[in-house]
Amino acid sequence: MAKAKDTIFFCKECGYESSKWAGQCPACHEWNTFVEAPSQKDNKAGVRKGPTLRLLNEESRPVSMSKVKATEDERITTGIEEFDRVLGGGIIKGSLVLVGGDPGIGKSTLLTQVCKTLSDAGHSVLYVTGEESLSQIKLRANRIGEFNDNLKLLAETDLDIIEAAITEEKPEVAIIDSIQTMYRPDVASTPGSVGQVRECTNLLMQLAKGLGVSTFVVGHVTKEGVVAGPRTLEHMVDTVLYFEGDSQGSYRILRGVKNRFGSTNEIGVFEMCSEGLREVKNPSEFMLIGRPENASGSIVSCSVEGTRPILIEIQALVAKSGLGNPRRSSTGIDYNRMNLLVAVLEKRLGFAMSDCDAYVNIVGGVKINETALDLAVICAIASSYMDFVVNPNTIALGEVGLSGEVRSVNMMEARILEAKKMGFTTCICPKSALASLKNIKDMELIGVSDVREAISKLKQKR
Repeated sequence: MAKAKDTIFFCKECGYESSKWAGQCPACHEWNTFVEAPSQKDNKAGVRKGPTLRLLNEESRPVSMSKVKATEDERITTGIEEFDRVLGGGIIKGSLVLVGGDPGIGKSTLLTQVCKTLSDAGHSVLYVTGEESLSQIKLRANRIGEFNDNLKLLAETDLDIIEAAITEEKPEVAIIDSIQTMYRPDVASTPGSVGQVRECTNLLMQLAKGLGVSTFVVGHVTKEGVVAGPRTLEHMVDTVLYFEGDSQGSYRILRGVKNRFGSTNEIGVFEMCSEGLREVKNPSEFMLIGRPENASGSIVSCSVEGTRPILIEIQALVAKSGLGNPRRSSTGIDYNRMNLLVAVLEKRLGFAMSDCDAYVNIVGGVKINETALDLAVICAIASSYMDFVVNPNTIALGEVGLSGEVRSVNMMEARILEAKKMGFTTCICPKSALASLKNIKDMELIGVSDVREAISKLKQKR
């Protein structure tokens, strides 16, 4: 009789299991996602041969929808408004939250500050670390401030011991830093492997739901920028937060990409300083610090993240190229979208950019995926190519189509009101949106129908 294999193959994206390696996962059809991991031994003594009715109790029996009582979940506010905004208003009791980000970006610092505000408010918190010693955590905590006895620390990687500590202490909030360092002794694989990450997260989920402990799990990210381990990790948790930003710069952005209890479009803006992370309650002002004066290729637009409009500066640089193939580069916006807008300028306005390098940058490291900034990108490129300075009190809003037409975008009024609050006096916007903006006072609205008219109006206002 052939001996059973000791390893099986997992798909990192969907968790599909197979006895053989395959180039493409048959479940999610992703390529090169299979990794090898030790298989779990079947416990023959524990195999059930039929239904076990004695396991059913009042809580596990099926009930009709009409008998279920829906109540508003009580949230725990952390005292950090930007953090609460991304969570949807605060921490839900018994929720499991995954926090990911690049190394050194400030994940542990942020959660340490959350521990301080929660403990100061009288909530019991347990901070479990598998990467640092207790003295190292103390050194980081000294930069933030004084902590009281409501916060307890545990340096451990054995999840069985962590489970016993959480069961005994019963904290309101638990921090696990990080999931890649935790292991279960009964799982025959190394910490950080697919099997260990999946089993550890499953146990933490059972603890969070069973004991009502709100749990935050720190996750490492891969070079592609996603949380390391199986993709099922993100499916198991209630909320997924990503901490973004340049580790060499001072700004940080906390973005929610999954939230069962709130919006997934909200962001929180922080600034890293010597005392830890400081909230940036007016991101528009923060993003516009240091704007150049009397320089071509710069214009301001407004992006909406969730319900929050944020003014951002868009810079473009067009210069003669000495290469056979001119260079194109974009930072903060989609590279293909930038090439599309350059093609619109070449076709509709006759710009000869086939021998020019073109660079577009969103200042502040913000990544924008919406099309509301198309017109601003067009204006910035045209300003650099024609070498004229845009009026510093002017913003541009609108989506640009392949025919060069300028279309309206959502939340136009909120975007323009944010610009007005920051001192801007003129807005170049789609002509089709003027009818819905009649209530805006003390702001000059210039409606345009295509990019040629937009560039012409922009040059007149300089």
